[in-house]
Amino acid sequence: MTTSTDSTAKKDIQKLQRAIVDGLEDVKAQDIQVFNTEALSPLFERVIVASGTSNRQTKALAGSVRDAVREAGFNKPRTEGEENGEWIIVDCGQAVVHVMQPAIRQYYRLEEIWGATPVRLKLGAPKPEVEAKPAAKKAAAKKAAAKKAAPVATTPAKAAAQAAKAQKAEKAAPAKSGAKAPAKSAAKPAAKTSAAKPAAKTPAKKTAPVKVVKVGTPVAGLPKAGARKTTAAPARKKPAKG
Repeated sequence: MTTSTDSTAKKDIQKLQRAIVDGLEDVKAQDIQVFNTEALSPLFERVIVASGTSNRQTKALAGSVRDAVREAGFNKPRTEGEENGEWIIVDCGQAVVHVMQPAIRQYYRLEEIWGATPVRLKLGAPKPEVEAKPAAKKAAAKKAAAKKAAPVATTPAKAAAQAAKAQKAEKAAPAKSGAKAPAKSAAKPAAKTSAAKPAAKTPAKKTAPVKVVKVGTPVAGLPKAGARKTTAAPARKKPAKG
């Protein structure tokens, strides 16, 4: 008896779910999502969230759902929020429909509350993805970054070779940094001293003024041109008288 009642109840909820989705699709609802809430609440088994772009469309969506549920043979649903139109709740008994405008839906994020087990709307459709919580997203991002940073070793031999390379690189790094540091420190003082001391200026040698002499002018101490040198003859000695 329990199996038969469970199967009929399951068929009823599937029929109700199909009627609600059809009513939403007739008025072109956006981003329709269905969530199974059997394990979350004893009051209802499905939560359906859909978006409407304006107050007029949200009211039309709520009315279409109400009519589709009644035509499927279920009791008349109760509605709340039709006066405002930003967020309308249609209580269909085993399923609760939330018709919301995009800004309201993004603010309240009902998917994070009821979206533990999403339901596929059509057979063969890909399974809907559940939005991960911020902490889970951060953990996944850290794992991905660690996988990219760490080298992948397929064999133990490769892993040992990679470890040896890493150790060599660590040893070589301090030696290189120590060798470069003295050279830089030695070069800097030399550059400072050379820049600080001005170059010694050598005194310029004074050159004597050059006298310009015209051609043909007599120069003191030199004979005139064309003059003959005369030498005085030595005086003859007179013989002594006896």
